[in-house]
Amino acid sequence: MSDEHRKDAMGCAGHALVKTPNLDALAARGAMFTNAYTPSPMCVPARASVACGDYVHKTGHWDSATPYDGKITSWMKQLREQGVPVTSIGKLHFRSAEDDNGFTEELLPMHVVGGVGWLVGLLRKNTPAYNAAAELAGDVGIGSSSYTEYDLKITEAAEIWLQSKRDSKSPWAGFVSMVSPHYPLTCPAEYYHLYNPDTVDLPVGYENRLRPDHTELNNVVDFFDYDRYFDEPKMRQAKAAYYGLTSFMDNCVGRILQALEDSGQLENTVVVYVSDHGDMMGDQGFWTKQVMYEQSAGVPMIAAGPGIPQGRRVSTTTSLLDLAATAIEVTGVNHSSTSRGLPGESLRQIASACDNPDRTVLSEYHDGGSTTGTFMVRWSQWKYIYYVGHEAQLFNLTADPDELCNLAEDELSDSEVQNALAEGERRLRLLCDPEVVNVQCFTDQAQRIAELGGEEACLTANVFNHTPTPT
Repeated sequence: MSDEHRKDAMGCAGHALVKTPNLDALAARGAMFTNAYTPSPMCVPARASVACGDYVHKTGHWDSATPYDGKITSWMKQLREQGVPVTSIGKLHFRSAEDDNGFTEELLPMHVVGGVGWLVGLLRKNTPAYNAAAELAGDVGIGSSSYTEYDLKITEAAEIWLQSKRDSKSPWAGFVSMVSPHYPLTCPAEYYHLYNPDTVDLPVGYENRLRPDHTELNNVVDFFDYDRYFDEPKMRQAKAAYYGLTSFMDNCVGRILQALEDSGQLENTVVVYVSDHGDMMGDQGFWTKQVMYEQSAGVPMIAAGPGIPQGRRVSTTTSLLDLAATAIEVTGVNHSSTSRGLPGESLRQIASACDNPDRTVLSEYHDGGSTTGTFMVRWSQWKYIYYVGHEAQLFNLTADPDELCNLAEDELSDSEVQNALAEGERRLRLLCDPEVVNVQCFTDQAQRIAELGGEEACLTANVFNHTPTPT
């Protein structure tokens, strides 16, 4: 797992500039899932859902101040308790290594700051100014960062750990989690210079300065006011750095896969590559994540190994929630009572079946900058986004892949659009009642604010733009 890698930033995804030879090779010998999504476009709630294999509204890990704490049985714990050791190496973004997160061992773990995380995001009724926004543009440039240094340590630890598995005769599992290409957008020179800032592609809508005309999206972009700090030269440098960090991360992936091959177990090991969410990188005026556009809510997803067809491009919608089901199916452990009824399906089974355009995937956002719950459902060519108390959005991703035309705005839209709007809401309400979920979330967050000492404490504690690396 990488962090903040947008789904289109790979050679195998058709990007004309981004160099990812190792991910391209992995996709060539396996399956690439072209419509994969995060359960939430924010690190902490997304990673809690990955561990639990369930939706954010089911786990209650709503935000960056409510990290996974081991209370819900993780797929890692299911494997471990049935004799399959599970090692984590790198970023987890759970509450603490002192919790039983389910791993047999945690190497170089990164957890949330102080066991509590990013508290400002809890203040959604009285949204404060986010004074750390300038840091994103301020960090753009050439050089190493604490994150690239951390990723090199994670890669080395993974290489050593895989060598220890050389003679293993029984199943094992590993969760290797790097931070790149997550900001700071400070990139080692050899990777930065792979890209010319003068010739990088411009963000979607940049030339016409397009901004979504939507009340809740305006709340989000006003809070995460990153774009005001990016003039065109800085934007171009940022994109070159982001692409460079993606190539840096790809090199780390290549080293890890080479270590797996050197261990003699490449051919009998299922490998899955994903990211926890994407990054807008200036598209439509947004930077980082938090919104339901493809660049943020979409994720890269590749699987290869035994039982996975080679060179397959799977259009069935998939989710990071499928990782739990995949781990259980591949290792052959029994489904526990807590995992029955979860929404995930094994990626190996999805890749081996015919594409299913009718499958529904859900993503949610209840974190910083938002004033209400946001719910996105994807099926076929449609994306429907429901904002409690605000107008919905509807996009036809086949006809409008850049999501520039919100079909829900057209009162005189044709019957196909009207049917898609109704179908989107129907599919959402089969999974949850968004109004009820929204009330429950704000109730839980109010309790969390009180536990942490009130709004003033949340304003002054743990204010940062990205989680520090572990010492």
